Amino acid sequence: MNETHGKSFLRSAVPQVIVFFMMLTVFSAIHLLARLPLPYLWYALELSSVLFLLYLLVQWPRYRRRMSALQRMQEETPQRLDGFPEGSDPADELYQRKILALAEERRLHKAEEAERRSDQLDYFTLWLHQIKTPLAALNLLVKRGAVADSAAKQAEQELLRLEDYTHMALNYVKLEEAGADLELSDTDVDAVIKAALKKYAILFIHKGISLDYEPTGLRAVTDSNWLRIMIEQILSNSLKYTPSGTITFRRDPEHEQSLCIEDTGIGIREEDLPRIFNKGYSGLNGRLHEKSTGLGLFLVQNISRRLGHRIRIASKHGKGTAVTISLQREDIGSFD
Repeated sequence: MNETHGKSFLRSAVPQVIVFFMMLTVFSAIHLLARLPLPYLWYALELSSVLFLLYLLVQWPRYRRRMSALQRMQEETPQRLDGFPEGSDPADELYQRKILALAEERRLHKAEEAERRSDQLDYFTLWLHQIKTPLAALNLLVKRGAVADSAAKQAEQELLRLEDYTHMALNYVKLEEAGADLELSDTDVDAVIKAALKKYAILFIHKGISLDYEPTGLRAVTDSNWLRIMIEQILSNSLKYTPSGTITFRRDPEHEQSLCIEDTGIGIREEDLPRIFNKGYSGLNGRLHEKSTGLGLFLVQNISRRLGHRIRIASKHGKGTAVTISLQREDIGSFD
């Protein structure tokens, strides 16, 4: 650190050294033109050099203290900008006051943004919980036959879609919050799969899509609720983009402790694959077939990271998509 400070001090003193040598040159020229004795000239040069070196020696400790203080401030959190070293001139003091004013303005802006974001999240979360009530009432009316039989099945499907979008938004809010709940336990993966299949049974029936599923026997240390949300989102995408054909749940024979969900749908274009996990990215399929939020696979990716799992997607346009969830333990992602 001292070596670095020494080099920077010498660089900062270059203009003063240049001025000093210019003064020595002028001083020497005057002595020579005046034909004064040379010993006086040498004495004057030596005395001037000693005084200039003393000046540099006096300035060095002050410069080192200022640089050390600035370096400590740089290593501290940005909020602490009240430890500026004493300015060497009025310009330094003006710079410091300006920096402190900008830092305070930035702090206030961040506080306002955090408060506004918190208010938005609170309102959004409240709205999501409130909308569940009319959805549940509509669902109850459909099941009781209050809706005409001809429209009942279509109403059930639309209600399921509404619930999916509501839950997706609520899960997104939960993931964005610090300290999202995570309860790891030994989980029967088949029980999670069956719960997801039961939820979407009406779409299988309505679209005439076949299900190929035999118990996988998989068990994993995971959060069963978040794992179910992952599988439901993947299954929802498969049903959405599979006009007809088969959706298969199987244990991946090539990768131990892996679940593969495969469909015979329209697939994903090769150029879209690198970006399918980006938030808000829906790809060509989402734009052509229906309005897509672009949040589904983004949520799946974030949940998988936080559970310590890995997810891989292989697809060929027009031939279907295979999503593989590796249930082996890896480092759990941070919730911050």
